[in-house]
Amino acid sequence: MYKGFTKILALYRCNKIQNVYPFLTSNVICTHRDKLGRLGYIFVRTKKHDRGHPLALFVPVPVKPNPDDINIGEEFTGRLKKQDLLKILNKFYQKPEVRGLAAENGLDDQLLHQAFLSFRRHCLEHDLPPDLHITISDILQGAGHVDDLFPYFLRHARQAFPHLDCLEDLKQISDLRTPANWYPEARSKTRKIIFHAGPTNSGKTYHAMERFLEAKSGVYCGPLKLLATEIYHKANKRGTPCDLITGEERRHASLYNVLLNEQVTETQETEPFISNEIEMTPSNHVACTVEMTSLNHAYEVAIIDEIQMIGDRGRGWAWTRAILGLQAEELHLCGEAGSIELIEEICNTTGEELEVRTYKRLTELKVEHSALGSLDNVKEGDCIVCFNKNDIYSVSRAIEQRGREVAVIYGSLPPGTKLAQANKFNDPNSACKVMVATDAIGLGINLSIRRIIFYSLVKPVVNEDGDKEMDVISISQALQIAGRAGRYGSAWETGYVTTYKPEDLATLKQLLSKPPDKVTQAGLHPTAEQLELYAYHLPHATLSSLMDIFVHLCTVDDSLYFMCNTEGFKFLAEMIQHVQLPLRARYVFCCAPINNKLPFVCATFLKMVRQYSRNEPLTKNWLCNCVDWPLPSPKTIMDLVHLESVFDVLELYLWLSYRFADMFPDVKLVRDMETELDAIIQQGIFQITRLLRNSEQVFRDQPDEDTNIASRRPLRGGSHYRHKGDDKGKLSEMLVARGLITPQMLKKLQQELTVDKKPEPKSRNNRNRRK
Repeated sequence: MYKGFTKILALYRCNKIQNVYPFLTSNVICTHRDKLGRLGYIFVRTKKHDRGHPLALFVPVPVKPNPDDINIGEEFTGRLKKQDLLKILNKFYQKPEVRGLAAENGLDDQLLHQAFLSFRRHCLEHDLPPDLHITISDILQGAGHVDDLFPYFLRHARQAFPHLDCLEDLKQISDLRTPANWYPEARSKTRKIIFHAGPTNSGKTYHAMERFLEAKSGVYCGPLKLLATEIYHKANKRGTPCDLITGEERRHASLYNVLLNEQVTETQETEPFISNEIEMTPSNHVACTVEMTSLNHAYEVAIIDEIQMIGDRGRGWAWTRAILGLQAEELHLCGEAGSIELIEEICNTTGEELEVRTYKRLTELKVEHSALGSLDNVKEGDCIVCFNKNDIYSVSRAIEQRGREVAVIYGSLPPGTKLAQANKFNDPNSACKVMVATDAIGLGINLSIRRIIFYSLVKPVVNEDGDKEMDVISISQALQIAGRAGRYGSAWETGYVTTYKPEDLATLKQLLSKPPDKVTQAGLHPTAEQLELYAYHLPHATLSSLMDIFVHLCTVDDSLYFMCNTEGFKFLAEMIQHVQLPLRARYVFCCAPINNKLPFVCATFLKMVRQYSRNEPLTKNWLCNCVDWPLPSPKTIMDLVHLESVFDVLELYLWLSYRFADMFPDVKLVRDMETELDAIIQQGIFQITRLLRNSEQVFRDQPDEDTNIASRRPLRGGSHYRHKGDDKGKLSEMLVARGLITPQMLKKLQQELTVDKKPEPKSRNNRNRRK
């Protein structure tokens, strides 16, 4: 499974990888720091680089000697001694005048030092061009001056740092101060922009939707596939034909009944895909995820939901692009009031006026005066919100041990499983009256919740450097999650909110008493066209380095905008750098929405890229071999986590199939696989307590020391790892326990090893017998 994975991790930051996969560091990671310069522009991000000068990003490209250069200079002036040559070069570098001339030509002290080291190495290791050889000989004879070396040094420096000849062009390409001018079609329209501001459950989206449904044409742009799917249902149910477009799926309005059956029933009996869907005439209304928003079509009404996410460090660029580029007569923005001022400023740059409509919550939300304290106090309609999987598992099991059935929802579950769990919880005839969930419920799922209980107020967040750190949830997150209680039209007319721990209650009250966080900047992201222009000027640069150089050279109006985090993009770019691909295809692959913390998903992604680079179609059979299909029902939590990773791989295939249709031909078959796997995962979630109990049995069956060491180091997703004691116990058992391979994969591996094993020569057996 990890074949080729060394290169996935080799160029990524070691300090970050060690925090995520400590058990991989000793066996997999090999950084080869001393060889990075051979690859052209290479940049390994550190806090020091982030604070330093942008030119620190550039590493000299190796300058190869000219094959036409023969040692003619030696015939004219005689052989140069390396000791004399080194003395002249060092004297040249130490002159203050050289530093002044270098600065005039774009070489600061750091680049000057790197360029000189490259120039000195080149002079000492290769035959010199005749003119340079003669010049140095004249200097040694007193007939020349050491300053005469500067033209030759500058020529070499420009070869080592190609950006010196095009730095102004690069800065012009990455001038992002006026992003509104990127969309002339939208600027040619007089758009009416309406901001629907209000808290969760205030009806703001409802009012925008009413205008959307009565319009001749419209587009809804939401943050999640589940939200886009909900609008797809609502529009078609109301008699307004509406298509669904997400990164992994295209649905025509005529398929509405099919999709409805998929969500209502646990098993899929209706054909989930129509082969001639592409030939259908597109509907005038579209529900899509915000990244898939088309800027090439004109609409009467456009809705951009959850507009406060324009300040998201990773995805904010998609909301910025939609606001600035949508060709709509009316643009309806729905979200928290904290982003009103920013939107007003953006509208000032486009010359458009903003109309603000405010809404109040439709039902009452009360903060309880006491914390839950114990799971014995859980009541009907309660939803306990956790911020990591380990808490999800432990809390759900503890509640079921008290005789209550539990619905479970967290981010990495397939959409079908989330909806199945939501339907079970919402069904008044179901015995399931309690839910355990992550903040995934904050968007996109309608739930009949009476009370929200925060199990903790601390969650991992991504900082400006792209690193994860633990912090108290924001005011907006607290308001968004708490607002899910007492939804208008549900069985509960009043919503309640509290915490599990008494010491967290005061903090929660403080968070909920404040207005939403102000969003002060909108996100931006480099386009494929901009990076292609960079690649034209810097042909030796890797895509990851191009992105870094772009981010550090770009000019942004930081009073309104910021550059979104590009760590995920660069991680994938470095992973596939060794694979031969056109730049545009490489860019598309690096935009793939995958979790780079999952080794199985990353390894399979790399296999997909390699298969594509060989111009070999990625068929269902190829994919089945990669994921070891068919997959059995999970028996432990590790099995369930692996199935979720496989589902991510299938989603990745479908996402790529809409970008490279010819190379990913088996969309219908893979969608059938996805439906089947979704059902398997659903059954695993329904029996999550049994999976947890089986997982504990696996660790009890191991030696005590191994179990103790493993239990001290929990890994995300319920797996475990060890630093010491790995030499005790069977390797196969440890790999299965860590969730790195499944028992089925282990069985297949044993079969392959048995086939590959060759009998020992008889002579060797005889020698052993004599001994």
